[in-house]
Amino acid sequence: MINFLKRDVFLPETLTEEQQKKQYARIKWYVFLSATIGYGLYYVCRLCINVIKTPLIKEGILTETELGVIGSCLFFSYAFGKFVNGFVADRVNIRKFMSLGLFFSALICFALGFTTSFIGFAILWTFNGWFQSMGSTPSVIALTRWFKPSERGSFYGFWSASHNIGESITFIVIAFIVTAAGWQWGFWGAGLFGVVGAIIIYSFLFDSPESKGLFVLKNQAIVADVEKTSVSKQQLDVLKTPAIWVLAFSSSFMYISRYAVNSWGIFFLENDKGFTVVEASSIVSVSSICGILGTVSSGVVSDKFFKGKRNFPNLIFGVLNALSIGIFLNTPKEQTWLLIVSMVIFGISIGALICLLGGLMAVEIAPKNAVGAAMGVVGVASYIGAGLQDIVSGYLIENAKTVTNGVVVYDFTIPSLFWIGAAVLSFVLATFIWNAKRKE
Repeated sequence: MINFLKRDVFLPETLTEEQQKKQYARIKWYVFLSATIGYGLYYVCRLCINVIKTPLIKEGILTETELGVIGSCLFFSYAFGKFVNGFVADRVNIRKFMSLGLFFSALICFALGFTTSFIGFAILWTFNGWFQSMGSTPSVIALTRWFKPSERGSFYGFWSASHNIGESITFIVIAFIVTAAGWQWGFWGAGLFGVVGAIIIYSFLFDSPESKGLFVLKNQAIVADVEKTSVSKQQLDVLKTPAIWVLAFSSSFMYISRYAVNSWGIFFLENDKGFTVVEASSIVSVSSICGILGTVSSGVVSDKFFKGKRNFPNLIFGVLNALSIGIFLNTPKEQTWLLIVSMVIFGISIGALICLLGGLMAVEIAPKNAVGAAMGVVGVASYIGAGLQDIVSGYLIENAKTVTNGVVVYDFTIPSLFWIGAAVLSFVLATFIWNAKRKE
């Protein structure tokens, strides 16, 4: 048994101050790694369906439009759940809360491997969206409780790379499983990853230094002092701040472009370019791997090279995002190297935008005690955009296909315009708040 699991050894009266510091330094790494790996495996249980779409369509189990509706069910329930569970997570044990969410998400993946009806898929995927919303907020709360403000930003950036870890596992490992064993094993494989993640979270994600059985370090306040009397007013101020809403809509369009590639990129490469599922997954997985670079470096780049002004890097990465999608959609199969380059650019740019546009910019212009409200507004808008994307994309793709002598041909012209247009609107909208002031 690992010593740190024995809660009593951390009681303040049994440890010297020096021992407490060493234990704190060790355990906060357990917390960081479990939050990062655990939330990455949340993504495997969320994205697995994206590498299973073609088999489901070819076997006549679901249509393109039905898959779009199913995908939107997760995003809409996730958006609502993220708002509700954000409030709940502040009041419960985050270790149990986060591990429970991933465990139930894994169970749903197991159930989907036995499902062949549209209604069954839609209902299960809706519940999966709710349980998926139990992942990100506990992770951020853990980082807030265990890391001092001076180091929190760097660790937040590294934690944000967790979605790239999940995407890489999905687009590489799950894709191989589907090819080797069939679409059902794509869901069952994701479920196994989810169970492992739930065990990791439950074992290593400690609630807080102040929680029962853990230590409290003197003179090292981890949790920020909150002026409770002003929270309601400041949250109301967030809802009255036009810049927050502009950022929310800008992030919403960015999420349309993000999930256009994540949800339909593999399907597009298979059916428009003629790649196999493994080849298509491998190309798209490049964006997940490169996204880690964009995610972890975005805060440092904007701090060091732009003196904390987020608008400049946001515009640069926004333009690169639109450019990369345009290249991805218009490059022939023979120039596979250029498709890979487009995914490199897409991964770096979308990784940076998730940090900047999807959170950091809103946090910095929000009152200090209403950061959660700002994240809630941006988060809900982002995932409503992602949900609408799946519905619209599925509809446009199905209505642009033709069948000749049993051969299905897809025309991606209109869906391509939708995806690129969303990316362009995202960075154009963000320029309207160029002079928004940061809260010091």
